[in-house]
Amino acid sequence: MRFFSDNAAPVHPAVLAALAEADVLDTAYDGDRWSGMLDARLSALFETEVEVLWVPTGTAANSLALAALCPPHGAVLCHRDAHIQNDECGAPEFYTHGAKLLLAGGEGAKLTPESLGALLATIRTAVHQVPPHAISITNATEYGLVYQPDEVAAIGALAAERGLALHMDGARFANALVHAGCSPADMTWRAGVTALSFGFVKNGGMGAEALVFFKRGMIEASRYRRKRAGLLFSKGRYLAAQILALLEEDRWLANARNANEGAALLAAAAGDRLVHPVEANEVFLRVTSEEAAALRGKGFDFYDWGPGEARLVVSWNQQAEDIRPLAEAIAALG
Repeated sequence: MRFFSDNAAPVHPAVLAALAEADVLDTAYDGDRWSGMLDARLSALFETEVEVLWVPTGTAANSLALAALCPPHGAVLCHRDAHIQNDECGAPEFYTHGAKLLLAGGEGAKLTPESLGALLATIRTAVHQVPPHAISITNATEYGLVYQPDEVAAIGALAAERGLALHMDGARFANALVHAGCSPADMTWRAGVTALSFGFVKNGGMGAEALVFFKRGMIEASRYRRKRAGLLFSKGRYLAAQILALLEEDRWLANARNANEGAALLAAAAGDRLVHPVEANEVFLRVTSEEAAALRGKGFDFYDWGPGEARLVVSWNQQAEDIRPLAEAIAALG
């Protein structure tokens, strides 16, 4: 009955089992055997050599990534509805020690080379202007839309042409990948992505995300930033174990596929009430305040996104029988 946020979903049983298995004496911080497995495991997944840090939250992953990509006097280009702009309490600016976020538009919170080019055209090469150093995109976006690999590659090409790094906020990376039907490599480094915030908490994790660098040499300064920020857990094996457990047997993909399929059930019931196409596990509906109250009166929990709109999020563990009553209630609104 709860469709407020996938952040509130239960922890996957395999994660709990992995935490129990990791509950032994081992080296502190990230010198343990679980943390030591992350680089190799994710390098195999992405079909290239990567360097990985575990962090406890998506905000930490995004902020540490941008701090690695942009100096304090620089700017990060992002969508005006990006999570790093609207939902992280200034953390990216804080961790970069003052880098500026420059905002562009685009349907469904998706950036395009055209929208980015228009923004870049307004920036003079002068000491009085903040020079751009990075672009940040979210996949799936804040409105549940998915960048296909060719769309990422088009932005990646622009970034390379302008000498900019490209960051991907992948809080729902698994959901985006399932929808796109491509490989992790095609969605990221092959398309020009420099760093990925690889989300696990929304997809069955308890409290662990992976910050993945596709260029060598970037991770060392980030290790110090993670420590300075108070994010270096003394028992880091518990974070690494969560990530490894969800990657094992492709649980992360199965979880995302289930959530996406549940959202598709709601989308089919919503019809022309949909504000955006449903491509991941989020559904945005047009509802009046009276209709929203009626749905809540039946026990359904969701987020009021804005005037006349509601957001429904399907979690990794919700099955068709959990979702069908809400779909029927939406269809009954007429």
